[in-house]
Amino acid sequence: MKTILPIFRKMIVFALLLTILCGGLYTLSVTGIAQVLFPHTANGSIIEIDGKKYGSALLAQQFTEDKYLWGRIMNVDTATFTDESGQPLSYGTPSNLAVTSEEYEQLISERVQKILAAHPDQAGKPIPVDLVTCSGSGLDPEISVAAAKYQIERIANQRHITSQEVEAIIDRYTTSRFLGIFGEPVVNVLKVNLALDGILK
Repeated sequence: MKTILPIFRKMIVFALLLTILCGGLYTLSVTGIAQVLFPHTANGSIIEIDGKKYGSALLAQQFTEDKYLWGRIMNVDTATFTDESGQPLSYGTPSNLAVTSEEYEQLISERVQKILAAHPDQAGKPIPVDLVTCSGSGLDPEISVAAAKYQIERIANQRHITSQEVEAIIDRYTTSRFLGIFGEPVVNVLKVNLALDGILK
């Protein structure tokens, strides 16, 4: 028993030390560095204009009107939470549907029909895959350049502006490959739609 107690004390001290170092000092230092070096990103990349917050550039929002750029399919839940007035709060959730499931196949089929009906000018052209599929997170804020440009004519017609104006906005909020070699260029849906509304310049 006498030999076990010193070992037990050392274990407790070691556990407390690790808790302080890893759970306290490390967390505080990483948070502090992030706030100093890139505070906007560290605080969620919130798009705030004239004191009004429109959302995070890192999280998708659902746009369904024809005058907006559509993002990927979102798994939206409106039944779980409500606000103070009792109105449903919608939020996206990850998708756990297998690509071979009937539910997923039905979801894709419905989306394809919606895309085809909304874009008669693109008849006969293949639909970019990210317009009819959801990401694993269900909260992907970006789409491919091809998916964005597929929608140009619809948006231009709905807003009574030229397709060149819509394309210029899409180009403005297109992010290139990381370090020029990793990934593919992508378009931020929220930023494009805020720019289309004249909110984001």
